[in-house]
Amino acid sequence: MQKPLISKSGRERQPQRGVTILLVALAMVAIISMAALSIDVITLYLAKEEAQRSANEAALAAARILSLSGITGDPSNTSGNWNMICGPDDGTHGLAGRAAKAVVNQNPIGNTAATTVTVTYAAGTNGTMGSGTSDCTTLSASAFGINPLVNVQVTRASVPSFFSRIWGNQGQPVSASATAEAFNPSGTFSGGNQTAGGTIIPVKPWCVKPWVVPNRDPLNPPAGGGGGGFCTGTNCLPFVDPANGQIMHKGISLEGSSANGVIGETFSLSADCRLNGAGCVLRGPGAGVQPLANFTGSSNVSPRPNLLYVPNLVSTSPAAVPTCSTGNPYNEAIVGCDQPTNYSCGVQDANTVDLTLNPATDTTDGVQCLINQSNNNDLSQSTGQDYLKYDTQFGNPSVYPFQVLAGSSNPLVSTGVVAGTPISSSASIVSLPIYDDTLVTTLQSNTQHSVTFVGFLQVFINAVDNKGNVKVTVLNVAGCSNGNGVTVGSPVGGTSPVPIRLVTPP
Repeated sequence: MQKPLISKSGRERQPQRGVTILLVALAMVAIISMAALSIDVITLYLAKEEAQRSANEAALAAARILSLSGITGDPSNTSGNWNMICGPDDGTHGLAGRAAKAVVNQNPIGNTAATTVTVTYAAGTNGTMGSGTSDCTTLSASAFGINPLVNVQVTRASVPSFFSRIWGNQGQPVSASATAEAFNPSGTFSGGNQTAGGTIIPVKPWCVKPWVVPNRDPLNPPAGGGGGGFCTGTNCLPFVDPANGQIMHKGISLEGSSANGVIGETFSLSADCRLNGAGCVLRGPGAGVQPLANFTGSSNVSPRPNLLYVPNLVSTSPAAVPTCSTGNPYNEAIVGCDQPTNYSCGVQDANTVDLTLNPATDTTDGVQCLINQSNNNDLSQSTGQDYLKYDTQFGNPSVYPFQVLAGSSNPLVSTGVVAGTPISSSASIVSLPIYDDTLVTTLQSNTQHSVTFVGFLQVFINAVDNKGNVKVTVLNVAGCSNGNGVTVGSPVGGTSPVPIRLVTPP
């Protein structure tokens, strides 16, 4: 047997020993480096997501303040109160900016609060931010006062890395921004066209109370401008112009008056139904008195200023109904939420009022359950329900921005909120539809009628008495007119006729 040409002795194979271990070691270094890089990248990515979420929630919080403050009901800033809401944040003004910063501080980025929070406002349309400013009073009132935009940018200067600091990288900056809008359709046409004949964009709140009121402002003209100090019937001017949805009495008033505008007006809602009897027999003689402002023909109706309403047809099961409801659909719609399908704003004869039921007792029981009011015989003070900050008159706001104070029976009190301190949301804040009483001039007792809704009132319920009279304060007004257009709905559970929505990012 011949010897191999190349001898592979142990000595000749020795130089190759350990090559595999070396390759494994090099591979491990690469794998560990990639893993370390992945951890840093994921950390940075999560911080970016946290920053975006924080910006989104802060922008929506600021927009909610714009919605609840009533500045869209004062679109020309005639009251001069805009700076209280969206002026420079100096500890007294700029409430919306302070709310945004508070939300950011509650949503840390990488376990640390953002180092910079910038809040700016813009007068734009269709979600265009345009040139933002920290002081909304410098913006065009005709644009900003209807659909105000607020932008929040959050920045954390450095998100610490875990492994890349080995190479001298001490961290990466992270920032995000979001823009939200408080959309009021009053006088707003699609594409920014505010000329006659444009397409109206109606609004559709998701939670509405079934009290249909006529388009008559019981305090416009203000007291002293009509007989006996109050306007009556058709002498009271509309809340909104049915032709274009614009608010008729723009501005913000205090102490429940209408000296400077409709926002802040305080009056009573009374059913246009005789207190006793099956069905809704309209008040007054003969065929009955149609829903109107400042009715004086019955001792069961609250004194002026007042506004007569009729029940809406509750045709679908109400949502979010507490256990204190009686089970009657109308009562449940008061205590919970009537469905949005029952309210088509700006569409001719698309809604139905129901005069086959008498709402008096159900209204008292429903409102007491809703707002946690324990005594319907005492209307001089809170008996458990939330209330507006006031001086001498219960329920008439004396301080702007309007402050809602927690009542002793507010469920939040059991979680640590102190009764009598300001809160940002309340079951006492509700919306109700306005119908065009010039299109339906005769409602008949114990029947159902088609009506046209031309807007919504957002009100704060102060109290209800034992006859179903509900004392309210106007927080905002939204008109939709009779045009058809793109419906803008509030988020699920939202009550405001001035809905808030994120416009960037989508």
